[in-house]
Amino acid sequence: MAAKPTSSPPKGRIRPVCGLGIDVHQDFYVVVMQEGGSNPKPPQRFQKEAFLYWAAKLAGSGAQVHAVYEACGFGFGLQRNLTALGIDCYVVCPQKLDEQNRRVKTDGLDAKALCLKLDRFVQGNRDAMALVRVPTEQEEQQRAIHRQREQLVKARKQLEAQGRSLMVNHGLEPVKSWWKRGNFGALQVPEWMKELLGNSQPLLLALQEKIGALTLQLQVAAASKQPRGLGAMTSVIIDREIGDWRRFNNRRQVGSYTGLCPGEYSSGNTRLQSCVTKHGNPRLRAALVELAWRLVRFQPNYKPIVKWRQILAKGAFATGAARKKAIVAVARQLAVDLWRVRTGRCKPEVFGLVS
Repeated sequence: MAAKPTSSPPKGRIRPVCGLGIDVHQDFYVVVMQEGGSNPKPPQRFQKEAFLYWAAKLAGSGAQVHAVYEACGFGFGLQRNLTALGIDCYVVCPQKLDEQNRRVKTDGLDAKALCLKLDRFVQGNRDAMALVRVPTEQEEQQRAIHRQREQLVKARKQLEAQGRSLMVNHGLEPVKSWWKRGNFGALQVPEWMKELLGNSQPLLLALQEKIGALTLQLQVAAASKQPRGLGAMTSVIIDREIGDWRRFNNRRQVGSYTGLCPGEYSSGNTRLQSCVTKHGNPRLRAALVELAWRLVRFQPNYKPIVKWRQILAKGAFATGAARKKAIVAVARQLAVDLWRVRTGRCKPEVFGLVS
């Protein structure tokens, strides 16, 4: 990576503003530059190292450089590299950039659209871009642990299901956890089938061993004192998916990030609220809903549980849809209450949470 430039414009001279809209690919970047609010220039295509060298020269010229690109599968390395060069780099949510609905999409047009949004954002229109918070490298490393565990659990379930499917397809009763050593040795299946299942069994055993090691690692990292029912694993997952609880300024921001707020489509005299927006972090949303169901049993005096008890209670006559709405409301309030606890605003006992 090119070194951070040290030159600066002479005192009293206004620094020109340059905006860079970047369309990111694995091997190259397509960049559109706009100088001082003028029309964007034609797109340029750079290899990765060549772009960083060019950006370093641009930053070293004394210009105030801003850049933006969409969040993608290539991570936040580009944002960190540009920030190290003294460039204000933003990452935004993936979106449809064809605002004029011309049904024409190219890398150059996407980079130009990003550049125009960046210009409005720099001029003071904070709603021009939907920013994504860039986690620190340590936060990324920590959350990668439980995300890998989640992937390994998914792979184990797939292999296990394939074995059960093989039994069912040949008229045999499927055996739960057939791959475990005791169950596998007692399987009443033909030899040819047992040979096929034996190809998957070592993989399943190895997966389970790795899952157990990661589970223990996550549980050890949890805080010692937790409200009853919260669980060490769930606590770590929620905290690491959030990253920094203090980045939220109010409860509305917390609720919005969970994606558990109702959607709305209103026009004129018509007001329609639909299902939850699912905006934000899906892993956090799943962990909160799972935890909310657990608190129904372990924290009966938790205020949201008390509010929705008639619907959530076992044996209640509420429909499935009503129970889902109720548990979503509990999960949304739970996220807000955890934010208040983690940031020191309140104690868990205030909300009826006991240890």
